[in-house]
Parts: sequence; structure tokens; C-alpha cells
Amino acid sequence: MIPKIKKILYATDLSKNSVYAFYYAIDMAKTHDAKIIALHVIEPLPTFLITFEDFQDQVEQDRREEVNQKIKKRIEEERQKVDAQMASSSIELVSETLIQTGHPAERILRTAEEEDCDVIVLGSHGKEPLIQTFLGSVCRSVLHQSRKPVFVIPLPLGKISTDSI
Repeated sequence: MIPKIKKILYATDLSKNSVYAFYYAIDMAKTHDAKIIALHVIEPLPTFLITFEDFQDQVEQDRREEVNQKIKKRIEEERQKVDAQMASSSIELVSETLIQTGHPAERILRTAEEEDCDVIVLGSHGKEPLIQTFLGSVCRSVLHQSRKPVFVIPLPLGKISTDSI
């Protein structure tokens, strides 16, 4: 028996591929009367880029809230674009927007477990010349390690106008 889908983890890197995947997350949420948790993961800066440890801590504290608010605003703008394209509202479907720091695949998997999500939805770069693209490697890691169903949504080249996303 297939378990009921009540919570969907939508992982976004704020790319057009992620926005396109959001259409699927919304459709799935409407179909199953589920809620969406949106997640964006910020990769930590390599330590060699910051010379002074004290400086790094202060910069992170000062900028973290500002960056989180900008990312949440961008996710909200994406949601509004999708709503306009679908001619419906998804505001009641997105129950939470999380911004976390860490390695994306690890954070996606951990958040799916911690938030008790039933499925994970994320976008993929699809067929690009560079096989090891950022999100491609994240998708691969999530697919290989997840104990939950993972929906990887590629951006269909030539089939849609990416300007409308």
C-alpha cells in the first residue's frame, strides 16, 4: 500500500529548474491535500576564504538574518510567479520556508527526516554538457541516500519558455 502524502519537502537552489519543480510540488500538494516545506541550503564558505576566525563569526552573525530574509523573499516571488502562471493561489500550501547552512544533499535528507516529510521534490539541470553540475551532484546524492521517494524534475529544453518561470 502506498503511504499517504501529507508533507512535501521542496528543495530549491533558486534556479529556473527549481522554480519549474515547484509547479510539480504544488500540483502534488493539491492532489494529495498536503503541505509543502520549502528548503534552501546555503553552502558554508571554505575556511581558506576567511582569514580571521573571529571576523568570520561576526560576519556570519551580521549577515545571516539579512541573507535569510532575501532568500525567503526570492522564494515568495517564485511562488507568486508560479501562482500567476497556474491562475491559482498556493499560499496555503506552503507551511514553512527553511533556510539552512550546510552541504545541500545532507541538509535535504536530514530535513526530510526531521520534518517527517513523505516525499522530496527538487529540480535537476537535466542533460547539460557538464555532468557534475551543482544540482546534478546534489540530486544524485539525494537519490542514492534517501529512504523517501524523490521526485527529480528536469527543465524540459525547448518545450517551455524559461522567461515565464
